[in-house]
This record gives sequence, C-alpha cells and structure tokens, in this order.
Amino acid sequence: MVGKTVLCAFAITAGLAFLAAVPAVADDSAASIAAGGLVPRRETRIVMAKEVLHISPDKIVVDYDFRNDTDQDVTTEVAFPIPPYTYGPDGPAISDASFSGFQLLVGGKTVAFQAEAKATLNGKDVTAILTADKIDIASFGHLREPDPASTQTQTPDVLRLPKAEQQRLAQLGLYDADDGWGLWTVQLQYHWTQTFPAHSTVHIQHQYTPVEGDELMLIDTLKNVSAHKQPTGAPDTVKYELQDMQRLEALCPDPSLLSGLIGRMNASQPGYGQYAHPHWVDFILTSANTWKQPIEDFTLIVERGKPEEENTQTLVSFCPPRNAHVDKLDANTFQVHLTNFVPQAELRIGFFDTAQAAPAAPGQSH
Repeated sequence: MVGKTVLCAFAITAGLAFLAAVPAVADDSAASIAAGGLVPRRETRIVMAKEVLHISPDKIVVDYDFRNDTDQDVTTEVAFPIPPYTYGPDGPAISDASFSGFQLLVGGKTVAFQAEAKATLNGKDVTAILTADKIDIASFGHLREPDPASTQTQTPDVLRLPKAEQQRLAQLGLYDADDGWGLWTVQLQYHWTQTFPAHSTVHIQHQYTPVEGDELMLIDTLKNVSAHKQPTGAPDTVKYELQDMQRLEALCPDPSLLSGLIGRMNASQPGYGQYAHPHWVDFILTSANTWKQPIEDFTLIVERGKPEEENTQTLVSFCPPRNAHVDKLDANTFQVHLTNFVPQAELRIGFFDTAQAAPAAPGQSH
C-alpha cells in the first residue's frame, strides 16, 4: 500500500461515495499517455522561477516564468516531447497520441512551433525511407481514421505509391498491406527557438488535452487495498489483481472513498455497477529537472471537471508531490504549493465519477 495516502476528494463522506453506472465499452481498460512539460536542448542556465500546473480531466495548462540571471541573452531550442506512439485498432487515435491540440503562448501571444518526427522500426531509424517516399511520419501517411461525421476523403500516402513500392514497404515491415496502416513507431516533438534576455523573465504557457487512462476494477481489488491484503487464487488471477491494486494505490485513495465505493458495489445490480471505474491523468513532472534546479515556486491546481453522466459528481484522489498539504480552494478545485522543489517522481491524478447523494428526508442527515 502507498505509505503517504492523502484524500483529495474533500466532498466525500462514506454515504456519498457511490459509484455511478458506467456506459458499456469495447474494452475494460485504456492506457493513459503521460506527457509533461517543456525541456531545453542542452541548456541549463535558465531558472524555472515559477510553474503553475493546472490539471483537469479535459485539459492541462502549464504556466512558467523562466528567468535568465546571466549577463548575456540565451537563445536555445525548447521542445515539448511527445511519448513514442504506434497505430493500431486498440490504440488511441492518432490525433490524441500526437497531442495535435498542443498550443503555445509566449508573453501572452500565440507562437508558431515546428514539428519534428522520426520513425523507428524494431529500434532501427527508418525516417529516410519514409521521407524519400513522401510519407508523413507523424500521421502514418495521412491515415484517415474512421469518422462517421466526416465527409472528407483523403488517399493515404502509401496508396499513392506504385504497387511495387507498396510491396517493398510491406516486405520491409513498414506497411501492413492487409489492414492498410504503417507499422513504425513515431518519435515526435514540437519545438521552437526561444530567446531569454539577460537579467529578465519570460512567461511561457502551453496547453493540451490529456489522454486519460481508465480501468474497470472488481470489488475484491478495493477490499484488498482497503484491508492491506494480498490477493489469493489462481496465479493468473493474482497477477491481474495485483496490477489493479497497484493502479488503485497509485491514486492514494482515502479509506472513506474505498468504503463508499465498496458499499455501492455490494448494493448494485449485476453489470457495470459492480465495478469501480477510476480514470486518471498522468504528467511527467521530472521534465522540469532539465532546467536549472530547483523550481523556485511550484503550484499544482487540480480541478474536478464535469462528469459525463447526469446526477453524478467527480471525486479526486492523488498522491501530492513531496507528500505536501492539499488545500481546497473551492468546491471543485484543490491546490498544492511548494518552494525550491525538485521533482523526484511523476504525477498521476485520479478521478472517480460517483452518483449524487439523494436529498435527506425530513429528520435525516448525512
């Protein structure tokens, strides 16, 4: 069990922590994609004087004040690295995996940036092969993903090539001739040239839509975590149970959150109501360590967001950096503030969509 457990779902009581029914899905889990902050290329003179990290289920916004304490202007490339991604029927959409909604502002003004994409296959750089055939790497050759609402048509780059070249790419293992998509791994980053004037501070903001992870969890998972108990049974069952327990523990759930969810699951009818369904956002905090350490002033702001289902509320649970105190700013917003902070671990923010409590009858209270 995680040692430093903190409840961030401040509105919860044992009677309120009810699990909402969740819609049917094609699979019972999805992996999050952990992106992070901005990193400089080979530059350690710039101080991250301030970072305000705002996380909700729908958006991540990061505001920075970077300070140059030297006597000379410093010009360097700054990048937003995208975690490597592939394409397949069980993976996220290309637009999600590539964080295509990334936005950048410097000094409050929108700034253009470049995208640099490389391709690897089984660890080998195959960028030159795809570039020679004018195949867009980041979009897997402008692969058009299924979208019933779209009327646009576009021929994928691979299908514009002569049949002989298509066959050659297939033989190289770059292209699945049956299913029609590229098999390479994309290494993508957004970058731009940034000048930090001497003895000055530059304000930079970037924002993007996170790719959440989620999982359906059996009641035994919650009971074992609540009781600090190891699972029992067949080896495969124990293996998957331990994985789910680790996912849940990584959200540092409070005992009252767990007991409320367990109570609802015990009382529910067969179906998805008998599963807990946490979803979470990952953020790579340690990317800040590529700048001159430490972060002098760091603030994490977590917002509940709006539940997808009616008559539900969202509870928030996470392990705060450095086991810091969590302040409740209002009914939907929580804050952690640190000074001289050097991140030692990444961040995972958990969300639980739960049923609203029914109004208390006269003479009753919760």
